[in-house]
Amino acid sequence: MDGTGGTGAALERAAADADVVEGWLRGLAGNRALPVEVLARLLEFDEPSMPTFWLRHRPLDAAATEQVVASPQVQHRLDVTENPTADVDVLARLARDPEPRVRFVYAVMLFEHRRRIPAGVLEILAEDPEPKIRRIVRGGGAPPVAAQEPTPTSAPVLTPEQRVAHPDRSVRLEAAADPELPTALALRLAADPEHDVRLAVSLREELTEDQRTAIPCTVPQRFWSPPSWIARQATDPDAARRIASSAHLGLRRALAAQPHLPSDVVTLLAADEDEWVRRTLAEHCEDAPHELLVELYATVQDRYWSGFRHHRNFARPGLARFADDPNPRLRNAALDDPEAGPELPLKLADDPEVSARAVSDPRLPADELLRRLARPAHAAAAAGNPALPVAVMHHLLDLAGAH
Repeated sequence: MDGTGGTGAALERAAADADVVEGWLRGLAGNRALPVEVLARLLEFDEPSMPTFWLRHRPLDAAATEQVVASPQVQHRLDVTENPTADVDVLARLARDPEPRVRFVYAVMLFEHRRRIPAGVLEILAEDPEPKIRRIVRGGGAPPVAAQEPTPTSAPVLTPEQRVAHPDRSVRLEAAADPELPTALALRLAADPEHDVRLAVSLREELTEDQRTAIPCTVPQRFWSPPSWIARQATDPDAARRIASSAHLGLRRALAAQPHLPSDVVTLLAADEDEWVRRTLAEHCEDAPHELLVELYATVQDRYWSGFRHHRNFARPGLARFADDPNPRLRNAALDDPEAGPELPLKLADDPEVSARAVSDPRLPADELLRRLARPAHAAAAAGNPALPVAVMHHLLDLAGAH
């Protein structure tokens, strides 16, 4: 086989190991550079041999979508309906699929994905033999609505004083957040027995800093009730600076969730003493600084830690300095250095905690990549490397099919 040098025999020996072959199939299924002719061959393998739902997550252009839509395996056609990158015009053929399950899921996904619906598709599905498919299409994706009882007579409108003094907590809570309620009346609720009511008052736009800090309330750790006025004021640099300097955690967290902020405001929030202000900035603001993203990526202890790597400001020249860091997350981050050369993935390819990313890195030297294909621990990552030659992809499928 061209391109493998002396590794061809090693691959043939490795193909006797079912785990290696499974790794090849799993890696190829996730390989973002997989050409359509290799995808077509991959579809010929039985579903139990492949990773679960792989077709839902890999990128599919029109040619690739055509291959999957034409697959004789029902599961393939079911999965492609849920792939948001699949070509909508090719998917339209599924409106006439012989399998009712495929037509049903396709009809559901038309509305859930909110993508362009090709001409004629809704008309075809609206006449489908299956009643549940017709109902989905005719109902615009929503289940049929049961007949409603007559609407009872509306409750009498309360005057502002009645709302503030109302025994129902929900009425007082709504009043506390109502910008139309006069400030003097709203401040009566600053001593309300219900904490949520006091918190709502403290978040009002017109209050001074002294008035806010005088209200006894605490902001829950995962507080997420940003008042709408924050987004409006965040576009005013002076107002944004005042909010970023407020003693009120809720306001600072709400400000940190804005998609764009002045650079000095970002600096203030990135240095905030409250962890959730910093995290909110990193999770929601496109201007979050690189240093904060790396810090949180390295230290956050819940399941959201890996998401910081996907922020647009995370990858940066200089991350390769972490290649020898004792923290495996930072060694993993080193591979996001866009200026690092092949020596970086080669150095980390045997690191048990980051080897999968290192072996799948297209900068890994070609001869080393081919050698890793024969190793059970690295077979999947090597097969998923976008730099893998197409001839090698075909050879792996030849070997997998022979075993």
